[in-house]
Amino acid sequence: MRRILICALALAACACSRPAPTTPHTIYVSDEQADVIHVVDGKTLAPVGRIPVGDRPRGLGLSPDGKTLFVAVSDDNRIAMIDVATRQVRGTLDSGPDPERFAISPDGGMLYVANEDDGEVSFLQVAANRIVNKTQVGPEPEGMAVSPDGRLVICTSEAASLVHFIDAATGKLLDSVLVGARPRDAVFSPDGTRLWVTSESRASVAVFDVASRRILHTIDLKKADPPPNVQAVGLAMARDGGKVYAALGRGNHAIEIDTRTFEILRRFKTGFRNWGLGLSPDDRRLYAASGLSGDLTVVDLTSGKTIKRVKLDGRPWGVAVAP
Repeated sequence: MRRILICALALAACACSRPAPTTPHTIYVSDEQADVIHVVDGKTLAPVGRIPVGDRPRGLGLSPDGKTLFVAVSDDNRIAMIDVATRQVRGTLDSGPDPERFAISPDGGMLYVANEDDGEVSFLQVAANRIVNKTQVGPEPEGMAVSPDGRLVICTSEAASLVHFIDAATGKLLDSVLVGARPRDAVFSPDGTRLWVTSESRASVAVFDVASRRILHTIDLKKADPPPNVQAVGLAMARDGGKVYAALGRGNHAIEIDTRTFEILRRFKTGFRNWGLGLSPDDRRLYAASGLSGDLTVVDLTSGKTIKRVKLDGRPWGVAVAP
């Protein structure tokens, strides 16, 4: 009996240590050196395809219906549209010069594109493949976000260290707020009341009150025993809004932040120069793309342990996850 009990306990311990199962999904990773989108199976964590899209793909995002993957092909001055079902490029959109990141309107009808060379945000109507408005912003715009209600567009200007608030209906620049040096990414909370912005060189994350367009809190990543060369770049927000994840660039880690207390809860080791982040549809896994090691780190968020480092080669940049 004792032997049976010991075996049962051992089996239970083994089961607890395994990563929690996650729902089926597909991970897409842009590669700015190999000029492809890597396709990784979310169940097996094996690379299952490479989709050529043109010169230097960076920002990417899924349409609200999950049928189209949009990719900013920076050096080709266009947005590629990939059919998720066939994994083929089904068309392109004229984005204006050097698109880096973009945000998709909640109804999927508009892309708000950061045109880095011109210091502009282009309002790109998807169905008509036409730029219907432009907003002049600071030099080197990169981070883009749109509020859940579709009324507010956010753009970060790297060179000016500004966060721009833009009216989505008119394209009018409502406000520009100073943040830490070289702001990179921006993400709204699910309820639209908070905005999170990373600043690469300052290694900080600013939290805005959206209604007042003012900073509520700044998280200094250089405090509390940071990894060497810590930066702050990509962001990923949990679907319930309780946690936000930030990529630390050359700090070679990603962090988990409690959105209510602003406390850094955990750090996860990644590959070299972690840039883009993504979450599985059930928020049980974090995916971190690292450009200098050419891989995708997969973290089980239940245990906080790395499941796998998926070798992709090239320079992985952005991550998008489709159910």
